[in-house]
Amino acid sequence: MDLLPHNTLVLTVYVFAFLTGLPSNLLAIYTFVLKVRQKPAPIDILLLNLTISDIILLLFLPFKMVEAASGMTWPLPDFLCPLTGFCYYSSIYISTLFLTAVSVERYLGVAYPIKYKLNRRPAYAVVASVAFWLLACSHCSIVYIVQYQVVDANETIPSPSNVSKCYEKFSPSQLRILLPVRLELCISLFCLPFLVTLFCYVNLIRILTSLPNIQARRKQRAVGLAVATLLNFAICFAPYNISHIVGFIQNQSPPWRVYALLLSTLNASLDPAIFYFSSTAIQQTFARCFAGMGRKLQVFMPRRYWLCVACCDTEGENNGIEKSSISNLGEPATERIGMKR
Repeated sequence: MDLLPHNTLVLTVYVFAFLTGLPSNLLAIYTFVLKVRQKPAPIDILLLNLTISDIILLLFLPFKMVEAASGMTWPLPDFLCPLTGFCYYSSIYISTLFLTAVSVERYLGVAYPIKYKLNRRPAYAVVASVAFWLLACSHCSIVYIVQYQVVDANETIPSPSNVSKCYEKFSPSQLRILLPVRLELCISLFCLPFLVTLFCYVNLIRILTSLPNIQARRKQRAVGLAVATLLNFAICFAPYNISHIVGFIQNQSPPWRVYALLLSTLNASLDPAIFYFSSTAIQQTFARCFAGMGRKLQVFMPRRYWLCVACCDTEGENNGIEKSSISNLGEPATERIGMKR
């Protein structure tokens, strides 16, 4: 089947998100599981749940790839259509909630360091995690309600057994239920979390920049975490949730909604950047992983490459440049890795 440019774009984004997001998230979940088993901290529990939600999205992404490769029709078994949509959309809103929770945790640790340290309990993070999962999944159960239960006797709706489109074509009675729920999703699971996140990171940066005894690297990490998170909200989540508002006003599902949903899919690839700024354990794991990959790549390097390196080292020695000075270029990164949160 020849793919239209639209279908090719959708498939390309799905493949890119899968190939870039799955390895980094598997590496992250391995790190967080070890960290939580050894000495659980609230931030690690929150980031572990965020990673799990990303992996769930990525595991169901191949079904969306098959849909895109089939011309945006659903060739898979019928029961997979609502299941894929439920897990897909739930993961998006679970991510917004946990990103907000991470921002709150970081802000409280800086704004009220003593009081927060005395009341810091991993159990609170566990309770919040359960609440976030229930909140997002209960809202996204609308996928099943619309797919199977909303039927108007005066309307002819194709049954799930002969539906060629998955969660795209809706009857007027389905839209009367779906559009208000989407608007409520936008307000409660995007707008409010985004405002809380914005408040926390703006004040976090303001507090850190006003303290003269805070290391510059810590300030840079805070700024990096804030920028990565806010960009995630703006790029990945905002367009998709704006489509809910537009759809409610126009009383229809916007045709460009699929492109906004593509940006939400990229969230699974961008979250590892937030993990990096949030956890020194992730920094250490990533550093070890990249170092191991570098050593393995050296085995496959051509011999003339090493002759060139040897020549360059000889020239450096002749110019009074020690080889140790070259290795010292990596020290700032190492110091960041070893720095306490």
